[in-house]
Amino acid sequence: MKKLSVQQLDVRGRRVFVRVDFNVPLAGGPEGGGAIRVADDRRIAESLPTLRLILERGGSVVAASHLGRPKGKMDLKQSLAPVARRLSELLGRPVAFAPDCVGPDAEALSKSAKPGDVLLLENLRFHKEEEADDAGFAEQLARLADVYVNDAFGSAHRAHASVHAIARHFQQCAAGLLMEKELQSLSRLMTGPDRPFVVVVGGAKVSDKLDLLEHLIERCQTLIVGGAMSYTFLRALGHEVGSSLVDPEREMEARDLMTLAAVKGVSFLLPEDHMEARAGTNEGGRPTKGPAISDGYMGLDIGPKSIAAFQLEIAKARTILWNGPMGKFEDKRFAAGTAAIARAIADSRAFTVVGGGDSAAAVKQFGMESSFSHISTGGGASLEYLSGKTLPGIAALTDQPS
Repeated sequence: MKKLSVQQLDVRGRRVFVRVDFNVPLAGGPEGGGAIRVADDRRIAESLPTLRLILERGGSVVAASHLGRPKGKMDLKQSLAPVARRLSELLGRPVAFAPDCVGPDAEALSKSAKPGDVLLLENLRFHKEEEADDAGFAEQLARLADVYVNDAFGSAHRAHASVHAIARHFQQCAAGLLMEKELQSLSRLMTGPDRPFVVVVGGAKVSDKLDLLEHLIERCQTLIVGGAMSYTFLRALGHEVGSSLVDPEREMEARDLMTLAAVKGVSFLLPEDHMEARAGTNEGGRPTKGPAISDGYMGLDIGPKSIAAFQLEIAKARTILWNGPMGKFEDKRFAAGTAAIARAIADSRAFTVVGGGDSAAAVKQFGMESSFSHISTGGGASLEYLSGKTLPGIAALTDQPS
């Protein structure tokens, strides 16, 4: 998908509406003590190259984002005011903050913006019209700028007003540098990846990733399934899974996927053993002797045999996609499998992509952020893109001239 890039825009003397993804965790306040502050600024930092490019080329920035789920109502606990302060610190210049994202105050602030100025709008989701992709709300947002840039890949799969309907009001709608980086990295997996292409998938919900697996079976040579979602596949093969998380309604689809992999000649690996613990207790895990899980126990991580088998396949790869942890990694007792697979992927000679969400959180927990070719900023968006679906926020951007 060849889309117009912010690098191709003439922004001198123009106001640029930049849809960013500043949906960051906040800390502090009355309950946490002190002023409310940004607890993790990675998503803000990821937007800086696009914002700096616009400012250096003589444009002004009108940045817009959502934060949390305020359900269409003003909620000061989910205000972007602390984000404006952190953005100012990271940019090293003042950032004006609009008390609303539409209306007279926002319009006045945007009209007074001079080249080099930055304005951050208040939370888009304080208006229910944002998630409804409301045409009137989109038109109000569009009044604030002369040209549109979408740098919020993490929201590109949502047909919301600020990523979809708004594009109808601009002659030029371009991808930001982060959006470009996401599309280039993920497209590399879809169009002729270096072989062997190994896909490592984990996490809890089978239903979220069935489309992804079916789409990637057409492209990869090895598919590794771990984490809680593997228990549905194992039960579909007739193995006992104890009290582990399963989706019985998806067992038939799991069998069909394994059959499809066999027909396509794709190696399909499931855990050979697990770390299990008694359901409802705080006891540590114990290794199983094979793929079956004991009655009354839950599988909470892959075991040593599985780690070794997965590492062997990963070492052969030239391209790797990893989406989803191998176990309950946030609990140190059950983090060994995810950590070992993360390290194996990081140490490989492959082009490596981490598919956002829990996988990105695990990478951060293990201090491996710099060890991968690309870590996606959009969990749901990357899943849908790699499943072959059209993302509304990308489709709305202007095509590059042929």
